[in-house]
Amino acid sequence: MKVTFWGVRGSIPCPGPRTVRYGGNTPCLELQLTDEGRIIIIDAGSGIRELGNSLMTRNIPWNSTQLDIFLSHTHWDHIQGLPFFTPIYLPCAHLRIYGPITFEERSLKEALGTVLSYRYFPVRQEELSSHISYYDIKEGSFDMGGGLHLRTRYLNHPVLCLGYRFEYRGKVLCTAFDTEPFRNIFCTDPNDPNYDEQIHREGDKAAREANESLESFFRNADLLIFDSQYTRAEYDHGKIGWGHSACEYAVDTAIRSKVKQLALFHHDPQRTDDQLDQMSLDIDRYRAENDLHLFFAREGTSIEI
Repeated sequence: MKVTFWGVRGSIPCPGPRTVRYGGNTPCLELQLTDEGRIIIIDAGSGIRELGNSLMTRNIPWNSTQLDIFLSHTHWDHIQGLPFFTPIYLPCAHLRIYGPITFEERSLKEALGTVLSYRYFPVRQEELSSHISYYDIKEGSFDMGGGLHLRTRYLNHPVLCLGYRFEYRGKVLCTAFDTEPFRNIFCTDPNDPNYDEQIHREGDKAAREANESLESFFRNADLLIFDSQYTRAEYDHGKIGWGHSACEYAVDTAIRSKVKQLALFHHDPQRTDDQLDQMSLDIDRYRAENDLHLFFAREGTSIEI
């Protein structure tokens, strides 16, 4: 498998001279298999526009090519590039779009149709020329054909969000964006009048089991791409509950999960290239003697796994 990063930022695109090396586009990955008749995309942030431009130069036989887009969730930074993805305007293109159901019980097609409406965009969903099928998916295991097996797991985010585990010919790619550690949501302060010791223990147990379950989901992956928007200091001082992780937590999770490589992903839009360079040095020291290979994802780079 070959993974190409077309967008690595979180929250909002941030083009400019301070983000040239790592890139300013929001999340989009391309997963290439040896199967020439299949294109796999993970998330449709602003990076998908450049991916679409690239696909248009590859002499792809669109009538016989299946294009699959897997959305982690429908927050704006993960779908904002879809209206600018050239293949959705090709009458000969066939797309399947997968994503989690929502709390509002609206289908994926309805959620994306809100964006592709005259209120927000000059082309409506029903006016797209390509053939698009929409699939609402939950936690589970799926045979995607051609030797590709997919597993999904809910992450910890303010909206339903899926982590993906792609297994193909003995290789494994896992994605975890957007997410943060599961935590005890009940009162944990013994001095609080609402404190209940039993509920405290049960909350701790539930959070621990949820985090361990995710680590099992990532177990032995060849590459784990993990939300690392914050430093631990930033996360602990005002970012808890925002749905994103600290770099240190990503490293700890990868080590416990025994993954081979970790890509730190979903960079904060305020982070400059120089700051990410420094964070790379800091996190390398944090990793200490562990032999985990890790790197901060850069737009436009590819990795074979």
